[in-house]
Amino acid sequence: MTPRARKEKKQGLLRITQVRSRIGNPKKVAVVLTRGLGLGRIGKYVILPDNPYTRGMIAKVPHLVRVEPYEE
Repeated sequence: MTPRARKEKKQGLLRITQVRSRIGNPKKVAVVLTRGLGLGRIGKYVILPDNPYTRGMIAKVPHLVRVEPYEE
């Protein structure tokens, strides 16, 4: 296993759920939700690694998503 893979494994996972619509928000918000996080509709969730890249995307849309730690 590579050092990067080990580091990501230790960091854990996040369950990110879209709870509000992106309508009425700037286009940048829509891009972060759909392309960055992989969300597209209310109630959809994704499991992503807890790292600075993911946290940065979440920081752009905290009013639209719910973030919970995920354990397998």
